[in-house]
Amino acid sequence: MANHDPISDMLTRIRNASEKRHETTKIPASRMTRSIAKVLQQEGFISEISEEGEGVRTQIVLALKYSGKHRLPTIRSMQRVSKPGLRIYKNTRGLPKVLGGLGVAIISTSKGVMSDRDARREGVGGEVLCYVY
Repeated sequence: MANHDPISDMLTRIRNASEKRHETTKIPASRMTRSIAKVLQQEGFISEISEEGEGVRTQIVLALKYSGKHRLPTIRSMQRVSKPGLRIYKNTRGLPKVLGGLGVAIISTSKGVMSDRDARREGVGGEVLCYVY
């Protein structure tokens, strides 16, 4: 079955695994999903990234993070912003601040996929992929 929106699929898999308190989750590998996973790791939402399989069957394995005695998920919410049917682009000044700077907007720029803070620092805008907090 063909997946027409791999980013939404990735976010849904992470959201579902996080709600069920799974240690890891597997996502079909692509350059975009690898880039998004690296941003999530840099921002402290996931602890480890590894890959398994080879060729077309390569999957990214993400180790999810939890906090506290009751193992509350670090990722509280993930929302897809720009969709295949409606792309959302913002310039440097128009980049959103998620929860007043507590969350992260993941942006696809001409310099690669990065967080909203990094995009402001680099002075670039781009497509707003998702919000994570």
